[in-house]
Amino acid sequence: MNNEVKQELKVIREAAELLIRIKECRPLIHHITNYVTMNDCANAVLALGGSPIMAKDPSEVEEVVAMSKALVLNMGTPDSNNFKSMILAGKIAKEMKIPVIFDPVGAGVTPFRREMCRKLLSDIKPDVIRGNISEIMYMAGKDGCSCGVDSNLDIDNAMGIVRGLAKDLNCVVAATGRKDLISDGSTAYIIENGHEMLSKITGAGCMATSLAGTFCSVAEDYLKGTVGGIMVMGISGQLANACLMPNEGIGMFKTRLFDNIYNLNRDIFMREGVVYAG
Repeated sequence: MNNEVKQELKVIREAAELLIRIKECRPLIHHITNYVTMNDCANAVLALGGSPIMAKDPSEVEEVVAMSKALVLNMGTPDSNNFKSMILAGKIAKEMKIPVIFDPVGAGVTPFRREMCRKLLSDIKPDVIRGNISEIMYMAGKDGCSCGVDSNLDIDNAMGIVRGLAKDLNCVVAATGRKDLISDGSTAYIIENGHEMLSKITGAGCMATSLAGTFCSVAEDYLKGTVGGIMVMGISGQLANACLMPNEGIGMFKTRLFDNIYNLNRDIFMREGVVYAG
């Protein structure tokens, strides 16, 4: 076995150890997130072993984030009040060295979202950014695309964008899709877990961000924490699909997705995880 393969197995093993730590510590994860997927994100964190709190009013977010182990910011349904809360909470989190995980949903779609994204990057400087490839491309100043990442050429180009943005912003960047690309600007990983059924439900990306935040809450290395959180969604999606009966669809898939997040353990991580050096 060569060193590269050993390194990949080491990453999976480290992610599995973080999962154990989450279940032991039950970290409080503060979300200021969108109302479309709020319940799903809360249940995903609960199933994993964390404790979600969804406080968003400006009058309390500073107190809540000070009690938390990670802050997840999601601009899927943006409004001025949420924007103010994100800035307030983010500044406290950075002062207290609490990891900030940012999901730039719809980045670039409207002037308001563009300004919100710009302000969060400049004022908060998130530790982790998780988006789809179009969102990551927008943030990197590239032309976005709605296609997934399949061919080796696509992966090389997309990983170059992910790695470059991570280096420019001095943070971890994850572009999730058919293949998940994650980098801190230096080291990079490709995760090949997941299933196309995840694209059939609302909130898979938002839940992946929440799971990454939960892993980062117990991780010293946010790159490894992000890899762990993204792996959870991919592995659980694969296993949920494998459980479906012929007459079952996205309703049962979503239920079994939560079941598989809940039932994840070290052995499943080591057996099912597929991670390559990027």
